[in-house]
Amino acid sequence: YKRQVHDILDIACGPGGWVLDVTFENPKINVVGIDISRLMVEYARAQARTQGLDNAHFRVMDALKPLDFPENSFDFVNARFLGGFMPKEAWAQLLQECVRITHPGGIIRLTEWESPITNSAALEKLNAMGTRAMQLAERTFAPDGRHLGVTTMLGRFLRNAGCINVQAMAHVIDFSAGTEAYSGMYQDIMVVSKLIQPFLIKLGVTTQEEIDKLYEQVLAEMLSEDFCGVWFYLSVWGEAPLKG
Repeated sequence: YKRQVHDILDIACGPGGWVLDVTFENPKINVVGIDISRLMVEYARAQARTQGLDNAHFRVMDALKPLDFPENSFDFVNARFLGGFMPKEAWAQLLQECVRITHPGGIIRLTEWESPITNSAALEKLNAMGTRAMQLAERTFAPDGRHLGVTTMLGRFLRNAGCINVQAMAHVIDFSAGTEAYSGMYQDIMVVSKLIQPFLIKLGVTTQEEIDKLYEQVLAEMLSEDFCGVWFYLSVWGEAPLKG
């Protein structure tokens, strides 16, 4: 990366973990995290104060609307796991906004995921429901609804926005029983599987009775010593173009 990094933006920062990690490791770099949730932003600010990280800043902001920053504000813009709330048609506007607020030659990086692949019949069924609901909500790019498909589009989003030198790197987390990642992923799936239930029911892909039963099966099958699962995600980044 050619530019010296002084200012970073993290879009949809959630509770601020990534921002806090970066500012702790790089005390001379200013990092701003934005999220639509005031609760998340207040929590992140409290964490920054507790850790004495004066270079971590958080603001309430909606990534689906024009971003409230001047042109050329950042050297690096990071956006991870936006697919859950991004309508298909919203990506182009967001990338144009990212280009506007990034210095020419600065980096814009997108990271998205596809559903985990496991040997649990119940979890596979739950994942299929989630993907189908996302398709009905017009947030997927795969034509048959079997995948989210957003990972296939990341390079196109960047190139369409004028970014150059676009590159990609794939990552995988093995969260099979007995692995280091297993416990954390089990907890995450336990929480997320509850939180998405109203979304699945609203879009008609399941009923409360069916999802309650499936939820218990997912947890039981993940507790098996034979449980295996991997989760792929993709980071794609490019340089913001010259403007004008």
